[in-house]
Amino acid sequence: MNAKRWIAIGIAAGLLAASVGFQTLFAVINSNFTEAIDSATGSTFMSEEIVEDGDMTNRIAVLKVDGTIQDTREESSLLGSATYNHTAFLEQLEQAGMDDTVGGVIIEVNSPGGGVVESAEIHDKVVEVQEEYGKPVYVSMGNTAASGGYYLAASANKIVAHPATLTGSIGVIMSTLNYAELADKIGIKEEVIKSAEHKDIMSGAREMTDEERDILQSIIDDMYADFVQVIVDGRGMPEDQVRELGDGRVYSGKQAMENGLVDDLGDLEDTIAMMKEEQGLENAEVFEYTGDGFGMGSFWATAAEGLFVSDSDLLGIKQLMSKSNSPEAMYLYTE
Repeated sequence: MNAKRWIAIGIAAGLLAASVGFQTLFAVINSNFTEAIDSATGSTFMSEEIVEDGDMTNRIAVLKVDGTIQDTREESSLLGSATYNHTAFLEQLEQAGMDDTVGGVIIEVNSPGGGVVESAEIHDKVVEVQEEYGKPVYVSMGNTAASGGYYLAASANKIVAHPATLTGSIGVIMSTLNYAELADKIGIKEEVIKSAEHKDIMSGAREMTDEERDILQSIIDDMYADFVQVIVDGRGMPEDQVRELGDGRVYSGKQAMENGLVDDLGDLEDTIAMMKEEQGLENAEVFEYTGDGFGMGSFWATAAEGLFVSDSDLLGIKQLMSKSNSPEAMYLYTE
């Protein structure tokens, strides 16, 4: 082997070692540096954008729930995220609650709903802002605020919908594909080894038994009962009325108001005006959190991330890791 080949091999080995080293360094930074910096600074960095000038000591925070409500465990970035970021939203809501300069919170909802747990987490955080921090929370509904989008709004001090908003869709859904006949036609057979009878419940490779359907229906019924109770508590409506309205159908904003599911009709601007007048915040500054909330550690970890791994590679990896084949119960309005 001549000298040129040895040099080429050496360069290739060096590049490989550098690549592995950078990936390892990135992993360390992403897992440890975030925590270290956040601990050292003792604060969370939230960028803000002023919507309306006013009293900076008595402000209204406008937060957005835009898209399907699911915790995909995506990291925040400096430029924000094009999709709903559950962790960031909860951080923003917590920050608005703790901020002594914030006198009221408005959540702008444009969502068909999403995960049962995620919807409940937002609802619980809204109640915390109201009860622990003593701040009013209004909801402004956009094009769609259905199922989980309504669940999170149910406890708000006031719900305002556009006349054409699609809301309601009160209920729970869980689905899976049954490909047993198709697999049989093309000669595919799934071999399952399981510890108990129902371990492969909802398997698409076979028909569901009546017993399994009853098991899953009982779970859905429990989750639906929780949904109903949230509305009973939040809206002060009788349970039988909620169950009558909560048959899964959607309502226009106008219909929702006629049925007591929302309090008033209007858009975000109207909702801001209502909060100012009703909560003694006439001169309040109105602001939004821009992008995703993230700690200073996340700031530096994200910066390091950009040095070592391309955005397209990261996006592909995150999308693959966030996907799950497991069936999931959802508070979701779907076709």
